Amino acid sequence: MLRLITDFDGPIIDVSERYYRVYQFCLEKIQCPNQQVQQLAKAEFWQLKRSRVPEKKIGIISGLDEAQAQEFSQLRRQTVHTESYFEYDTLAPGAVEALLKVQQAGVDLVVMTMRRIRELDYAFKKHDLGTFFPENRCYCLSNDYVKTRDTDDKPLLMARAIQELPPATDTWMVGDTEADIISATKHNIKVIAVECGIRDRAQLEQYQPNLIARDLSSAVDLVLERTLQQKS
Repeated sequence: MLRLITDFDGPIIDVSERYYRVYQFCLEKIQCPNQQVQQLAKAEFWQLKRSRVPEKKIGIISGLDEAQAQEFSQLRRQTVHTESYFEYDTLAPGAVEALLKVQQAGVDLVVMTMRRIRELDYAFKKHDLGTFFPENRCYCLSNDYVKTRDTDDKPLLMARAIQELPPATDTWMVGDTEADIISATKHNIKVIAVECGIRDRAQLEQYQPNLIARDLSSAVDLVLERTLQQKS
């Protein structure tokens, strides 16, 4: 049995609009009356995020002073995963078609995400994705989980999945961050990093994934092609 474990935000969901709206809100909230700030265009902001420019620095680039930038960074962290902003998430182009292709090929499909149960449920309902992922193929955080760092928390989810899921002859992971690459390599799982999420190619390359693909669709094609090659 071939298994594909996919991250959710990045490969399936485009979070760029949510992050940008939160950036706009935090900048507006922190700036003083009559203070001149330089609100970044969405493309510029997203490129800074993808190249891992720290939040505080983004605040400074936008015209905040040191103390304000610190406050901006904290407010962003408190706001970005709040319920009212999840509505800005959209489906990544081609993601649903890619999931259908996986399903039709009879691949065991698993989602592994740093979202909490309620956040994943919300997205499943909004984008009608529940059909792809039965409950026993969803690995996410409990609603009361105290997060540390994704690079620590995600490998724990992976360990749980390996323990609980039935054995597979071949397993691949698809994700858009260092946490995905670390989780997979730690457990000897082949990993494809995708460039459609919150990290750019230069960031992904540092963690040495097996392959880098444009998006989930390209990653799925690579996995299915390689499986066919092995069989022939």
